[in-house]
Amino acid sequence: MVISPAIRADLALAAPELWLLGAACVILLVDLFLSDRTRQVTYLLALAALVATAWAVAGQPAARAYAFAGMYVADGVSRLLKLVACGTVACVFLYSRDYLINRGLFKGEYFVLALFALLGIFVMASASSLLTMYLGIEILALSLYAMVAFDRDSPVAAESAIKYFVLGAIASGSILYGISMVYGVQGTFSLTDLAGGLYPDVARNVGLLFGLAFLMAGIAFKFGAVPFHMWVPDVYQGAPTSVTLFLTAAPTLAYFALAFRVLAEGLGATVEAWRDMMIILAVLSLGVGSVVGVVQTNLKRLLAYSTIANIGFILLGLLTGTAAGYRAAMFYAIIYVIMAMGSFAMIVLLSRRGFESERIDDFKGLATKSPWFAWMMLFLMVSTAGVPPFVGFFGKLYVLQALIDAGLTWLAVVALTFSVISAYYYLKVVKVMFFDEPLDRTALEAGPAIRLLVSVNALGVLALGLANTWVLDAVTRALP
Repeated sequence: MVISPAIRADLALAAPELWLLGAACVILLVDLFLSDRTRQVTYLLALAALVATAWAVAGQPAARAYAFAGMYVADGVSRLLKLVACGTVACVFLYSRDYLINRGLFKGEYFVLALFALLGIFVMASASSLLTMYLGIEILALSLYAMVAFDRDSPVAAESAIKYFVLGAIASGSILYGISMVYGVQGTFSLTDLAGGLYPDVARNVGLLFGLAFLMAGIAFKFGAVPFHMWVPDVYQGAPTSVTLFLTAAPTLAYFALAFRVLAEGLGATVEAWRDMMIILAVLSLGVGSVVGVVQTNLKRLLAYSTIANIGFILLGLLTGTAAGYRAAMFYAIIYVIMAMGSFAMIVLLSRRGFESERIDDFKGLATKSPWFAWMMLFLMVSTAGVPPFVGFFGKLYVLQALIDAGLTWLAVVALTFSVISAYYYLKVVKVMFFDEPLDRTALEAGPAIRLLVSVNALGVLALGLANTWVLDAVTRALP
């Protein structure tokens, strides 16, 4: 069989996805022949697959290139998001190893499902067609549904997975219906063709407006934005912490890619039509995430509402419709993944066999038991709250600057107000660590690897804050 040069070029451009798919399938087969005592092979193969995939991504051309009849695009945005996603999943694997072993969950399915979820993220990051984007959404979603139900002996995890699946199916249907309406009006699935062929007066095009509304609803659900947030606290609390750690980190990059590709690139000319809808989503997310988080006693639920509030900031950057806003939103998405991953890793760090350290009270007196990790958690909390000189402060600052430059000063004031309110529950965690007596003086059981990684993660939010222009420059170079 002779492969034409055009097909060969397409396959070469999509080498990261092909390599990742092949590696996931090989690992799935190898795992069938491994016992529980040799399961480390699956773990090491998964890490090796991530390293090789990241190497393939780094080898992609820097200039924008299309493949598969324009359905796949490789550019700076996809390259940066894929590299960050590979690093994030690798960190999640390292964080989760001891947690899974201690609970009898060290199975190959966890790593294979995570790799398939990463494949969905890759497809979404490089989607240049509404159909390709939907394919990536479903690959990611189906993997996440199975990961949430990964602990088959936990009825809470099963309940969370069912809720996530049912609501996720509705959201996927909403996106698909929106795609069909946009196609019916415009006659194309290509995001490039949409960007160049939209009707100038969108307000008069009822079909396109309805399509936009359904797309926005689906995107809001995937992000976990209010009023489509009802699954976030329950799934975050019900899933095993190692799964919640994955769920709060890598998919955020995919959903940023979804919003950026579809709304900013494909439907950017209609920004006035979808901006009002996104303003409502962003303000509600900021309000509910900031206010409801104050009364939480479970740290996983608190961080779930923190996620909702921080998604509001990402949406604020996107709705400006400006290059500065897109840059700020992408910067915020990347640094939020780092902060959230470190926060959930602290829960994993303090957990031990038969004990889940997921209540805020479980962190009481941590400064007495382990001063170093109390300071690491403080770094993560104040960074997420937006305190300088940590990187979270600069994420919020760039979004607020983009809003003011776009003439949306009132939105910047609203965002700043809710950011101050949300600071209360971050500082509440700091208060119980440093000023309360510990409920349990049991020493930490975490191994040296996770201790080192958590320390690097927490110190990284300070280092990136001091060198925030390095990340911002990388984002600036990636965006077209």
